[in-house]
Amino acid sequence: MSQVANKVFWTTQDLAFLPQNESVNYEIIDGELFVTRSPHRLHQQVCVKLARYLDIWSEQTGLGEIIIAPGMILSEIDSVIPDVVWLSKARLAQIEDEAGHLLGAPELVIEVLSPGKNNESRDRETKLKLYSVYGVAEYWICDRFTKQVAIYRRENARLVLVATLLENDSVTSPLLPKFSCLVSQLFV
Repeated sequence: MSQVANKVFWTTQDLAFLPQNESVNYEIIDGELFVTRSPHRLHQQVCVKLARYLDIWSEQTGLGEIIIAPGMILSEIDSVIPDVVWLSKARLAQIEDEAGHLLGAPELVIEVLSPGKNNESRDRETKLKLYSVYGVAEYWICDRFTKQVAIYRRENARLVLVATLLENDSVTSPLLPKFSCLVSQLFV
């Protein structure tokens, strides 16, 4: 941990010295440490449903893989655990280390919102910027409270909101040819 002008910068090396507990996650974004508890079971159900639909599509097409809650080490001061990611097999081969961490950005990152203003702000603002900087091609934010999915896509080197999908809409993506899932199926 280093300190510059009264700001403490956490690094990925500092994580090794924190207490290890399966119900606590540590993330570092721009040197700031975030500590979160295991999410609500309904949060986890949305993650599982997303992963299931994407995994079935991935197995049918052979184009990539789904990972639930991967460790993503993007830099010395940026290490996060998104809810679900999809990446092509080629990209996985490029960025996966021997410990199974991702040392770069996958093509698709999905976060399911947890309750609380700080959690929502982290996913909608802080992580959006982080994923934009590190080259994520597409970012989905799933809101289980409003039953909506916000879709961000890379345009002009940054992630921009291209759609907010409601219950009767289908999630599709140019990254995932012929993939389609009704929003309502995610929040049952």
